Amino acid sequence: MDAFQTVLRFVMNQKATIGYSFMAILTIGGERIFSMVSFQCPCNRSQNFSYGLTFLLGPAVVLLALGFFFSTRMWRLFTGCCLNPLKLCPRGNCLGCTAVLLKVAAGACVAPVMWLCVALLNGTFYECAVSGLDDNLVVNLFCKNKTLMCRAELARVPCKRSKLPADESMELLLMFRAQSQILGWCIIVVAAIAGLVGTCYKNCRSQVSYLQLTFWKRYIEKEKEQFEAFATEYADKLAKRNLKSFFENCDPEVFPFPNHRSWEEISALYTFSNSEQYYSTLQRYVERSDRDYSSEKRPVLDVEHGFEMS
Repeated sequence: MDAFQTVLRFVMNQKATIGYSFMAILTIGGERIFSMVSFQCPCNRSQNFSYGLTFLLGPAVVLLALGFFFSTRMWRLFTGCCLNPLKLCPRGNCLGCTAVLLKVAAGACVAPVMWLCVALLNGTFYECAVSGLDDNLVVNLFCKNKTLMCRAELARVPCKRSKLPADESMELLLMFRAQSQILGWCIIVVAAIAGLVGTCYKNCRSQVSYLQLTFWKRYIEKEKEQFEAFATEYADKLAKRNLKSFFENCDPEVFPFPNHRSWEEISALYTFSNSEQYYSTLQRYVERSDRDYSSEKRPVLDVEHGFEMS
């Protein structure tokens, strides 16, 4: 049992690292499947560039969109902002909104950057794209000191169907792959340095100590877990209460429930302040002396906006 608890604590402490490792494995597997199953370079000067670039950047754009789509933090920030733009800058704190957007963007960029790195290190998509470029500067770079046939056959090199001598064709392939891998490593180095600098800057600007920051992170995780548990429990109770009232054809029992304004307040962005010893908007709300205890007892459907309001 002690060994299980030790393993569980290790997994919980390293869940971010484990998550990124799992994402990297999926990215590598996805890239290999794309390369072997669906990718077939047309080996045509007019199509190589667009085809290779689509396979190189297309999945990255999709992963970026999914990163934003599955970001709970982004939806917490933007939900309802069209009806109430002030939600983006609670208490006039627009810097907090900007910081959240930067964090969301940084998190959403992890998967696309992984894809680009893996795809460039493999080199298949880059070889196809670059071989289709018709720019004289690029062609001269690859065909320098080569036969005159190099210009005409460059687009066929990735398919190994060119009429060039075998040694010359292999040399061009190695040049393509070398450039692709150099670009891949450049992205890895830049991403690593940017991540290190960003983490250092965030920690240097922190208003709390390292141990308090660690406690804050643990508290936020536990609050999310408990919120999910309480939300499930109370949703179950409310559903049973409503169904009981319907099927037994009687008045529903009194069911105390937070009002709409309370939900709005605990959903707002929270920025730590030394003057307030709170760790979330929920804690700040429940410890307020002027807290509104009125319940939302009869939700009314707002047809125009499609959600329930008191």
